Amino acid sequence: MASVVGAYARAFADVVVSGKLDAGRMIEQLRLIVALRNESEVLRRVLENPSIPGNRKLAVLDALAQRTGMAREVRNFIAVLTDHRRLPLFAEVVKQVEQELNDRMGIADAEVRSARDLSEAEKKLLEAEVARLTGKKVRARYERDTSLLGGAVVQVGSTIYDGSVAGQLQRIREQLVES
Repeated sequence: MASVVGAYARAFADVVVSGKLDAGRMIEQLRLIVALRNESEVLRRVLENPSIPGNRKLAVLDALAQRTGMAREVRNFIAVLTDHRRLPLFAEVVKQVEQELNDRMGIADAEVRSARDLSEAEKKLLEAEVARLTGKKVRARYERDTSLLGGAVVQVGSTIYDGSVAGQLQRIREQLVES
């Protein structure tokens, strides 16, 4: 299924890039629909039920689009997924769309956990260092984690940069055990 998810994600990313659309807005709207679909069993059943005619599904989708202010491209994308019975994969497709757009725009999402709240100056320094390491623009989300004792842990994709006191203590412990 990963290849199916990737194919739909690349196709929508192509639409966003070629149409010079606001990628952030498109992702935001897709996430909203993921949330609505997760919250509403009725919506999920209507859109995913093969016995409900396509025109009725489109009417529901159009009403949803009007109520949420959904972009035409997002509405059409969801219509295609619905028509091809791929809506059960929707959350995965949205994650892949976001990754695809980030790759194309040279953006790295970073999860930053720090022992204390960081000042704006510290955030800028940290983001600049991560940008230097990754060669990409950084979009960071910050979280406070007092278990780190001090410092920070930054995760970009599957790569973890551990500059925490807890991480340093763990590395010292491992060196002592090896000796």
